[in-house]
Amino acid sequence: NFLPGADCLSTIDCFRKMGVDIEQKGTDVVIHGKGLKGLKEPSDILDVGNSGTTIRLMMGILAGCEFHSTLIGDESIAKRPMKRVTGPLKQLGAKIDGRANGEYTPLSIRGGNLKAISYESPVASAQIKSAVLLAGLQAEGTTTLTEPHKSRDHTERMLSMFGVSLHEDAQSVAIEGGQTLKATDVFVPGDISSAAFFLVAGSIVPNSRIVLRNVGL
Repeated sequence: NFLPGADCLSTIDCFRKMGVDIEQKGTDVVIHGKGLKGLKEPSDILDVGNSGTTIRLMMGILAGCEFHSTLIGDESIAKRPMKRVTGPLKQLGAKIDGRANGEYTPLSIRGGNLKAISYESPVASAQIKSAVLLAGLQAEGTTTLTEPHKSRDHTERMLSMFGVSLHEDAQSVAIEGGQTLKATDVFVPGDISSAAFFLVAGSIVPNSRIVLRNVGL
């Protein structure tokens, strides 16, 4: 159930530049994984387009990779602050530089040799949490992230599907570094944001009835 939107295509392009073989077959995508340690240094800049999610999660992955990479995006991405993500990644040991001391893109990342940290996020953010978890998976020791309140847990659920063990409580999540991801099949549900247009349309048409199937909440 792959959505070939610009954000998803930018993500695919970034991984292809790091040597990952990705096939698009209609609404299916087949990824021939290399493992976190199997990614290759890209010979070109990694362009995330307009995707803030892609750049923040990609930073978490690249923080543990022992090579140099550069992330850029469009004009909108260039205006978005990244320090809430680069901050904890630097604490883990990644070397990250960019405009305004790593606040804005382009971001240059030299990863590897990460050491676990306990990090208290000033805000509840699934993107910050996801970046730290992806980096923590490649760090020595157990990395713990605490939030003011629980943010969305899609990354935790996805990591569990791929065989990663996590320890969670009301406001924190901990991950042990060095775990191996195992391939699995993933069904991506329909997007509730896109479905909202049909829901609104149905609500303003008298006596209408609309059934939307396989939509994630």
